[in-house]
Amino acid sequence: MITGDISYKEKEGISYKEAGKFEETRYEKIHNVIFNSSLEASVLVAQEIANLIQHKEELNEPCVLGLATGSSPIKVYEELVRMHKEEGLSFSNVVTFNLDEYYPMDKDNIQSYFYFMHDHLFNHVDILPENINIPDGKVSPEELHQYCIDYEMKIKSYGGLDFQLLGIGRTGHVGFNEPGSHINSGTRSITLDHITRVDAAPSFLGIDNVPRKAITMGIGTVRNAKRIVLLGWGISKADILKKTIEGEISSQVPATYLQEHNNTTFVLDSEASSELTRVKTPWLVKSSVWTDELKLKAVVWLSELTNKPFLKLTDKDYNDNGMAGLLTEEGTAYHLNVKMFNKLQHTITGWPGGKPKADDTYRPERSTPAKKRVIIFSPHPDDDVISMGGTFDRLVEQGHEVHVAYQTSGNIAVSNEEALKFAEVSMVLNSKSTESEGIINFLKNKSDNDIDSIEVRKLKGTIRRSESLGATRYLGVPDENVHFLNLPFYETGTVKKGNLSEEDIEIMCNLIEEVKPHQIYAAGDLADPHGTHKVCLDSLFEALKRLKQKPFMNDCWVWLYRGAWHEWETYQIEMAVPMSPDQVLKKRHAIFYHQSQKDGVMFQGDDSREFWVRAEDRNRETAKKYNDLGLAEYAAIEAFKRYHF
Repeated sequence: MITGDISYKEKEGISYKEAGKFEETRYEKIHNVIFNSSLEASVLVAQEIANLIQHKEELNEPCVLGLATGSSPIKVYEELVRMHKEEGLSFSNVVTFNLDEYYPMDKDNIQSYFYFMHDHLFNHVDILPENINIPDGKVSPEELHQYCIDYEMKIKSYGGLDFQLLGIGRTGHVGFNEPGSHINSGTRSITLDHITRVDAAPSFLGIDNVPRKAITMGIGTVRNAKRIVLLGWGISKADILKKTIEGEISSQVPATYLQEHNNTTFVLDSEASSELTRVKTPWLVKSSVWTDELKLKAVVWLSELTNKPFLKLTDKDYNDNGMAGLLTEEGTAYHLNVKMFNKLQHTITGWPGGKPKADDTYRPERSTPAKKRVIIFSPHPDDDVISMGGTFDRLVEQGHEVHVAYQTSGNIAVSNEEALKFAEVSMVLNSKSTESEGIINFLKNKSDNDIDSIEVRKLKGTIRRSESLGATRYLGVPDENVHFLNLPFYETGTVKKGNLSEEDIEIMCNLIEEVKPHQIYAAGDLADPHGTHKVCLDSLFEALKRLKQKPFMNDCWVWLYRGAWHEWETYQIEMAVPMSPDQVLKKRHAIFYHQSQKDGVMFQGDDSREFWVRAEDRNRETAKKYNDLGLAEYAAIEAFKRYHF
């Protein structure tokens, strides 16, 4: 755990503490605890729920739970299922009320919350079917108003909710209480905000398929719960969580209404908490231990705040902005500015594999061996060129033995229309192909709930494989150095992926042992809209853990890049690779080989720009930040952070 207090033993879950009573939380209006990982936090939340269920059972009373859907509570439900199967946790006294459901929506639709809850929890525990309450997405429009009133009254008939589990949307919604929701609102139908629909688009394979309406419990219903726990995971939630925890109560951020609840805890991972004042600028809240990393973070922040480059910052700038303690430790602004300027300047290199026969004392990479073996791990078959295409090009041009490993097939991201086009071409070229005919018939008659057949998945995977080979050949990598791992966790045929397995990790270990790399590059961006990056990164971390004692691993450095959604903060960057205008164009052309992901990509996230535009804008912005801090001006920069294992 990074910060926050847990008074009880781990077994007893997470305890509530009133916010705003201690110096370190004076900006905050909602109690929150921060963990290194969402998994660690989810286990504790599940334990708190289990304790409540057992306590109610001892009292011979029903345990009334308000439950959430979405990606945030999945690990909580997995842990509850594990406790049921392995520790005998019974749900026989549990009554559940789900927060919301899309409208209209069939129960058997794989995108319904009815399906979600049964898939993740109810089908695996001993809860009585009659005790499960989920809003009905097929109730008729004429009956909808009364249905919502009845749902509300049923909750009240049990004495309200004993425990309410929540996630939070980027609009600040809880349940589907979008901006504008009233503090006393009850269960009702609501029109979904565009941002909410954008966030749901990956699960529906496109925003056009996302319903525009929903049924939701109201803010008033949620606030009447005796205990509320809200889960916040990932950097994409950081901004809205800061507004919710530190901002004023406002109907434009409905989650802020929870500030007035006397038993609410927000449970966050480190990335979700990154914008909180005590995390982002801890020196503004209390005395800090000034590590080198914190010094750089503080000086970058001050430079951006004052709109001055490092070397123009004055003693007054530091004193006026709560950083007098840092000056006391360092002496003068002049000496500190030069020190931080040099530190950031030393991250810049045109030799990502190390410069041969050069003094590498102040370079991010070693000069030896001059020719390194490199593995670039790419979660999807385009992350390599999108995220580090310029660095990729440099490594090849500078003579390193570059291997590219595509961890997943990426087949789910190929649209049915794109697959149909290729199947029809194949049919023309091979008129006797019964397989192509079967694929064409399947795609033309496919319904929303149909999972792609194995043949269709194979075709979609082949499309992405061919595109990848086009890009790697363009950059000069021989085909034998391109590895398609097809990690099994991904191959479900649906947006929902399997858990990381021994087979996945073994595939990763085998490749690393085969290549014996001096450098590994991997995606450290956990903000992708369907979670594949995180599972791929976990597979690498587990492989590194298992291979750590191998002699060749002593010479292996791991560099993490970020993907199409976020970039490293300037103070986090440990290697910055500049790109010339020509290299920017070369990177763009490499991305263009991935034609199935151009012009209407299925997993766009919250950004309507195409991936090549995002990549160029992000690389240009990183270069601008370096220049604004007083360093040299470049056309673009790709950024990396070293992972120590």
